[in-house]
Amino acid sequence: MIRTRIAPSPTGTLHLGTARSALFNFIFARQRRGKFILRIEDTDLERSDPVFEKDIQEGLKWLGLNWDEFYRQSDRLDLYENYLKKLLERGLIFWCPHSEEELAAERQEQALRKEVLRHFCPYRDGSADSRGGKSILRFKNDVKETIVFNDLIRGKISFDGQILGDFSVAKNMRNPLYNFAVVVDDYEMAISHVIRGEDHISNTPRQIILQDALDFKRPEYAHLPLILGQDRSKLSKRHGATSVLEYKKSGYLAEAMINFMILLGWHPASLSAAKARDKSLEKEKEVFTTDEIIEQFSLQRVQKGGAVFDIDKLNWLNHLYIKKMEIKDLAEILKHFAGELGQKIEADFEKWLKITSLMRDRLTVLNEVGESAEYFYNEPYYPRELLFWKENQPAENILRHLKHIYKTLLDIKKWQKENLENKLMPYADEAGRGEVLWPLRAALSGKRASAGPFEIAEILGKNESLRRVEKAIKIIEQI
Repeated sequence: MIRTRIAPSPTGTLHLGTARSALFNFIFARQRRGKFILRIEDTDLERSDPVFEKDIQEGLKWLGLNWDEFYRQSDRLDLYENYLKKLLERGLIFWCPHSEEELAAERQEQALRKEVLRHFCPYRDGSADSRGGKSILRFKNDVKETIVFNDLIRGKISFDGQILGDFSVAKNMRNPLYNFAVVVDDYEMAISHVIRGEDHISNTPRQIILQDALDFKRPEYAHLPLILGQDRSKLSKRHGATSVLEYKKSGYLAEAMINFMILLGWHPASLSAAKARDKSLEKEKEVFTTDEIIEQFSLQRVQKGGAVFDIDKLNWLNHLYIKKMEIKDLAEILKHFAGELGQKIEADFEKWLKITSLMRDRLTVLNEVGESAEYFYNEPYYPRELLFWKENQPAENILRHLKHIYKTLLDIKKWQKENLENKLMPYADEAGRGEVLWPLRAALSGKRASAGPFEIAEILGKNESLRRVEKAIKIIEQI
């Protein structure tokens, strides 16, 4: 059976790189009706925090990356100790008593001699003990041959086993280090495929050496490309990278995030063919549901070079997914982003549905709705200049247009967008659309950019629309 895993350390929030790796593992397992496992690697007791573990789980659940099995390394210390004892009894690991200061001095000397930085310990014969808890356990590396493995993305990768030296495997019998714990867990959990970032390639030879020493079956490996910023450097906070749940709080949809992340390294064959035939199809072919991704995904279509994080592309995708949502569903979600408007929304949800319908095609992220919708509930305040369509526009012209608008609106009986347009547009076409419609829209919304004046007026209702136009008339008259 295909079994994949994501194994984050709870030393920080769930970031985009880990979420992308989780997605690729999830898709690969679901595609083959296998199992997707979440393993919390919390053996770093000083830095691990339950708060971060909770963040990781909530982020994966929000994305819909639900795991089939869950493990926590801190619950498995007896298991690691048993395997360490076996290796120690066979003389394959040993206690190294050298301090970090001694090891640093050794590395400095090797660097001066332009040698490979490694440590072959003189105590590798097992002549040292734990020395009051200050020693660490190292693997006695006598590997002479080249270590070779086939990466499902990158092909054949080889390492000189000797350059690794005697590498560390545990701080003590109850505190395994990363490479050792990973090897034991992957074997015990019957992980068939290890799909992870390319920054783990350098860990693979150590893990293979340990697998061979323990007579473990080697899993298949696939190393995903790094996620890069626009400047082609590794993605970091300076590129705007945030935790996955921060994207949620900012108003990104999980479906858009999934679509965006799968394209950070993977390109379907259909997209390449479409590009070759018609460049105009490119963006249409970049929108995929999870079911479509599961159907089309292939590790052979994962690129080797870095995948560039493009916030504009994420925003474009999120905008598309918002536009595709049903109004009722979107309205329910949007009310959680509307801040202090919540009570007013609940008091008249039908009005909120109309506002949602008006805003849907204009939103890039959901948290824009609070500012965009506020003028429907609260009287807008704006500078006089906002009522002027152009600089040096005569105030008397604006005043004349607003008074004509007020009189026309006052006589309208059927308050609907189409009827408002029919009554006002002939005058706007004659006097100039910008001259007439700009001050009307500004008076109703108090904003330089907003929905159209007729759509706003219909939702505000006749009395409130007239009151706001009257207010704008008084503002102009005071100039």
